[in-house]
Amino acid sequence: MVKDNSPAGRAFDVLNAVVLFGLAAVTLLPLLYVAAGSFASEGEIAARPFFLWPNKIVTDTYDYIFSTGVFVRALITTICVTLVGTVIQVGLTLTMAYPLAKRQLPGRALVLNLVIFTLVFSGGMIPTYLVVRNLGLLDSYWALILPLAINPFYLIIVKTFFQQLPEALEEAARIDGCTELGVFRRIVLPLSKPIIATFSLFYAVGIWNDYMSPLLYINDNQKWTLQVLVRQLTAPNADSANALQALDSTLFPEQGLKFAIIVIATLPILLVYPFLQKHFAKGVLIGSVKE
Repeated sequence: MVKDNSPAGRAFDVLNAVVLFGLAAVTLLPLLYVAAGSFASEGEIAARPFFLWPNKIVTDTYDYIFSTGVFVRALITTICVTLVGTVIQVGLTLTMAYPLAKRQLPGRALVLNLVIFTLVFSGGMIPTYLVVRNLGLLDSYWALILPLAINPFYLIIVKTFFQQLPEALEEAARIDGCTELGVFRRIVLPLSKPIIATFSLFYAVGIWNDYMSPLLYINDNQKWTLQVLVRQLTAPNADSANALQALDSTLFPEQGLKFAIIVIATLPILLVYPFLQKHFAKGVLIGSVKE
């Protein structure tokens, strides 16, 4: 690509850099403030409306968080639900997309039309709640996984990706004696690592950040996920003390607690992303268009 060294081209580069830097600052500054506030004392948070580095680093908030069962239980619950839910959702998406990628599958057009229909129309919150209740999933962690087990948009992209795989490889495996399940496990899945990594990340982020499902389906506050706890502590009309009164009567640093729990709720996804980044750039658009 030839760089434009004309005055207009240089002006555009400068303007582009300024805009991107401004957007990055708007994105990063609130995160840095929250992170700094989580290590500051309550007095400093009250005295300084905005800062990016505390005058004195204190860990009282984190000591409190990991010394009480409320946060540890919510964190473990969220991690377990995310791991199990991601495995189930990715597995169901892959196993449904693979047969739909076969044009000779009987009833394929009907199933695809039903999938596309769900992209435009959905039952809504109340019908979904009634289905979850009638299936006996209320106050169950399965209510956080099964209702949204297959994302139709992700399913269509994965199906299109499977259609682009060379059929000669699958035919060769069948000639060598592989069953259809063997072809899927030994040929298709190893070739699908980028898209599996990408949609594993998408599903994991969706489950990790979901607070509406546990808010609707989980009535037992002992089963709260981390996101519900964050919502209860940071909602504009929420009283942090009342939100935790039924769970823990220990005094806690109220403002610092809000910052620290946001950091804890955000950090795991930020730590996972670098390990999937090499697959992410390749897999994010793969299967979205047909060559």
